[in-house]
Amino acid sequence: MRQSETRRHLPAPVRWAVVVSVAMSLTAACSTTPNPTVTAPGASSTGSTGSAPSTSSTPSTTGPDTSGSTTTTPSDTPSGTSTPTDTTDAPTSCASRVVAAMDADERAGQLLMVGLDNGASRTSLDRLIARRHLGGVILLGGWARGTDRVRATTRHLEALASQEDTAGLGLLIAADQEGGAVQQLRGEGFSRMPSARVQNQGTPADLTADATRWADQLRTAGINVNLAPVADTVPTSVGRDNGPIGQYDRQYSSDPARNATMVGAFIAGMRAGRIASTIKHFPGIGRITGNTDVTARGITDRTTTTTDPYLTPFRAGIEDDVELVMVGSAKYSRIDPGVNALFSKAVVTDLLRDRLSYDGVVITDDVGAAKAVADVPTGERATRFIEAGGDITLTARPSTVPIMHDAITQAMDDDPAFAERVEESVTRVVDLKQRMGLARCP
Repeated sequence: MRQSETRRHLPAPVRWAVVVSVAMSLTAACSTTPNPTVTAPGASSTGSTGSAPSTSSTPSTTGPDTSGSTTTTPSDTPSGTSTPTDTTDAPTSCASRVVAAMDADERAGQLLMVGLDNGASRTSLDRLIARRHLGGVILLGGWARGTDRVRATTRHLEALASQEDTAGLGLLIAADQEGGAVQQLRGEGFSRMPSARVQNQGTPADLTADATRWADQLRTAGINVNLAPVADTVPTSVGRDNGPIGQYDRQYSSDPARNATMVGAFIAGMRAGRIASTIKHFPGIGRITGNTDVTARGITDRTTTTTDPYLTPFRAGIEDDVELVMVGSAKYSRIDPGVNALFSKAVVTDLLRDRLSYDGVVITDDVGAAKAVADVPTGERATRFIEAGGDITLTARPSTVPIMHDAITQAMDDDPAFAERVEESVTRVVDLKQRMGLARCP
């Protein structure tokens, strides 16, 4: 049994405490175009307003990157704030029972996360979430008016969860809060977060303390998932010529070992504040020049291998039981030539799940507006990711959700093997939600 598996079977409150304690003791010992305006698209995903794409690999200074009663009936307490509940059954058994009661439409919906742009009405996704049984929402477009406005929106989103519309499951409500050019939520109640390069100037313990404070702010605003930290390493020989990361100081350093330490410190702080973390952009986009959000050129990494030292920060996050791993859309000629990483079984299953032993939730970078995948039919962006071993498809454009949802359900109907793959993915998502207090065992 891996160390992470041992921790996973501890009672929930103890598990959180142990992980934070271990992470802090270890650390102590030891794709994107920013836009300063609130309306312009920004960091972790692209807004749905027709402006230039921007995803979790596209920063923005204010940045964009964004269902009746329920068993997880929301209150004024932000989503994800409850301490994960321990049960007498293993989480996987609980998740399996929940998934067994879900129909195909509900299962497909849990594998989609949609963007809610700052400029859109907070009710604009209501019908989409209900009809497509969606599992998650990401706030995009640069929410710069403080905690109160964000909390009003997340409270509304929480209230959309119901047995009928979301199979009784609460929503994953995400934001991109890396710091520097990629900080989606700003204003009163949110600290101004420095870039990763500046965060790296302190000690790991300093970063854990800061990340705990930032997590508390997210939790107060009703956010339960942070699409951070960045685990990419940009070599000094590339530096700011790296479009998605180096140009905006989104990497901690050019040393993968140091990055691993700081990634662990950031995760520990988020976990102390009861926020799920996401390491990105697997298997690393620090060696390319093109930004996958805005171009399909210069996005092939000709160096990274399956034993590359630049995988070290990702391995560290996995060993720290990070809740999600985001796979990027660059290509890797020495792993799976010509195939975007998120569509590659060699990357998602063989490398991430098998070689690095990651059994948690895998999410895409934005595939709704990203130029790197523009030549792939919209529905296939979801089905190919699932076939590769992935789980949640993130799309910044709500208009793509029905197409993706229909593609998943049709593939399930056509291919029993694909339906089994979907069941595996949904079980992982529900397992995560159960540990976050967003799902209950039948």
